[in-house]
Amino acid sequence: MPATTRHADTAGREQEPWEAILAAGRADARLVHERLIPDQAPYLVPIPEGLHPLLVHALDQSGIDQLYGHQLEALDSAFERTTIVTTGTASGKSLTFQLPALQVLLTDPKARALFLYPTKALAQDQARALHAFGLGHRLRPAIYDGDTSRQERPPIRRRANLVITNPDMLHVGILPHHTAWGDLLANLAVVVVDEAHVYRGVFGSHVANVLRRLRRVAAIYGTAPRLLLASATIANPRELAAGLIGVDEAEIGLIDDDTGPRAARRVAIWNPPLLDENLGTRASALAEAAELFASLVEQGARTICFMKSRKGVELIMRQAVARLPAAAAARIAPYRAGYTPGQRHEIEGRLVSGDLLGVVATDALELGIDIGRLDAAICVTFPGTVASLRQMWGRAGRRGRGLAVYIAGEDALDQFFARHPDEFLRRPVEAAIIDPRSPEIRDEHLLCAAHEAPLTEADASLFGDDVLDRAGEFAEQGLLRERATGFVPRRADDYPAARVALRSATPDSFALIDAREGELIGTIEAARAYATVHTGAIYLHLGRAYLVLELDLDARRALLEPFQGNYYTQTRREIMVYVERLLERRETHGVTLSFGTVAYSETVLGFQRKHVQDQSVIDFQGLDMPTTEFSTRALWYELDGVIAGEPFPAQHLLGALHALEHGQIAVLPLIAMCDRWDIGGLSTNAHPQTGGPTIFIYDGHPGGVGITRRGYARFDHLVADARRLIGECPCRSGCPSCVQSPKCGNLNEPLSKAGALELLRRLSSAAGGQA
Repeated sequence: MPATTRHADTAGREQEPWEAILAAGRADARLVHERLIPDQAPYLVPIPEGLHPLLVHALDQSGIDQLYGHQLEALDSAFERTTIVTTGTASGKSLTFQLPALQVLLTDPKARALFLYPTKALAQDQARALHAFGLGHRLRPAIYDGDTSRQERPPIRRRANLVITNPDMLHVGILPHHTAWGDLLANLAVVVVDEAHVYRGVFGSHVANVLRRLRRVAAIYGTAPRLLLASATIANPRELAAGLIGVDEAEIGLIDDDTGPRAARRVAIWNPPLLDENLGTRASALAEAAELFASLVEQGARTICFMKSRKGVELIMRQAVARLPAAAAARIAPYRAGYTPGQRHEIEGRLVSGDLLGVVATDALELGIDIGRLDAAICVTFPGTVASLRQMWGRAGRRGRGLAVYIAGEDALDQFFARHPDEFLRRPVEAAIIDPRSPEIRDEHLLCAAHEAPLTEADASLFGDDVLDRAGEFAEQGLLRERATGFVPRRADDYPAARVALRSATPDSFALIDAREGELIGTIEAARAYATVHTGAIYLHLGRAYLVLELDLDARRALLEPFQGNYYTQTRREIMVYVERLLERRETHGVTLSFGTVAYSETVLGFQRKHVQDQSVIDFQGLDMPTTEFSTRALWYELDGVIAGEPFPAQHLLGALHALEHGQIAVLPLIAMCDRWDIGGLSTNAHPQTGGPTIFIYDGHPGGVGITRRGYARFDHLVADARRLIGECPCRSGCPSCVQSPKCGNLNEPLSKAGALELLRRLSSAAGGQA
């Protein structure tokens, strides 16, 4: 494999492979900010004398004769209390939990350990790392996940003393069948939760309940395993660890002083050029990413390019392949969820072997998988949190100097950061928000827990003081029945875990079939299928575009054929929100602000076909799709007062409300530390329940997880940030950088930027702000 190309300048200094690329960006003003982050030397300490001799020998064979200071601190803490380690990428976090776990397994031959990873790729990587210790029969790690064949599963339960799995498999494949895992549970000494920062929002709230169920089942078998957590840098590590496990924060040990080495890294913020100042239209961030990615690969720079959406990954890959010579194009690959196990494992193997020069990935590779030496990391559009961005950037220069690039999109938050790069780079990392007591989430796990063992008063310490009251309500609904031992399932053959999906993915999925070959090319969750693989949709998979010929709702499959055209599709949806229960209310900023439970419904009505080059609309085609319904939490405010105070043109009111809703949704992640796609909104000039103009902002997941509750509490920031975002945008009448939304179900119609600014002026004035 060719080494990274470095050139010498006229003074004889060595140049990095990205110098010419950055120079071009400076010349045409696409490079809006850059800075050099200096390297950091490691703080090293001797390996402690009490470590098992076999473990000391294994470290020596791996070339490790000293530890980083935080690794030793974590080792000591692990034997005293539940511990969370939160340090940067490539800081040696894996050893902080591997060492105490292996020490226990080597000291006690009967002891067992359970390692949890959020992705299959990371589990595979850590399995390789554990085998590399060379401890022979004393360490018997095994992966137990959805790819594990049924023939392999019984031997793993019997022989493995370190089981590597994911929260989904623990939830649906281990806990409901705990009698088959009796030996592991009766000897369970250590549970590791790696990449804990991933467990936020709905997924994190589910995982918190799964971990409570694990502690409960382990106690039935007489064990209380020590829990060890590892995380990227976040603002609230103790709070997150306590919330995930179900203990007080005071019981958590925190290791957050990163004493590992850090490579020098050049950080570049890249903003695609403005094509139309009046419309605010910019060149495609995906095209810019493909150009940068291809240029770096051509220079021999090992590069990873992150894009959050699956469709974006495939588009960047497609354009990069078109730019590269055939030999180089053969050495780049996309990586995202939804591939078959064989496809995923092939890509991981090529990454580890160094056969790949570049990879375009979703956040499945944001995590700590060791994918070899990388020179550059590109993040395309804001990934949702600063913590995620820094994790992605940490890939650059893991073993030397590196380049970390952020390419801003047209999205409002992206352009906000591009206008304020210093504020962006100084911004503290976010807190990970979870709500394990969210009623909809907790109730599902109470039914799962009752299937695993009778619910009793003793479970209040794990699931809340009202656990028996809720169990009684389940009994009245015919879901449970009360026995002398506690509440148990009414039907012995019930399997509630199968009905509970921990992630956005659900057990209800659609098969993606290549109609020409009859071959299964992937799967997609039912909740995403209606808007993504509806009949007539353009769907991208493995760098290829497909036209969906038919979405068969009864057969749960989509039939596709390769597509060579030059358009894409975007759905139009009908959304309605009804108030179910008012929880809080106050008068502020001249409006009546409320927070409570709402009923949400969504129906995909049809889709637009749009040209790829200029996003112009070709046509609109209607669809007849099922309606999605769920309850969630929302904030809403009634604007009768601020509108009645001064005349407001009635013909512009709906567009003003709609634009204001979009602006506030755009900045809510600055307050609630969430992904924009975790929230949604509805604006109306006459809601049937409030009787007047109302704006709703709701949690985008059933039950909610506290996102809009923070927006309610900090409504003054929501108003001020939205006014700044919209007011600073140079466009004339609204654009994707201020009031247009990429997820708008009304296809961004109608919108009034001027009207939104006038409403914000009135809100600020009513609150005593500067008019």
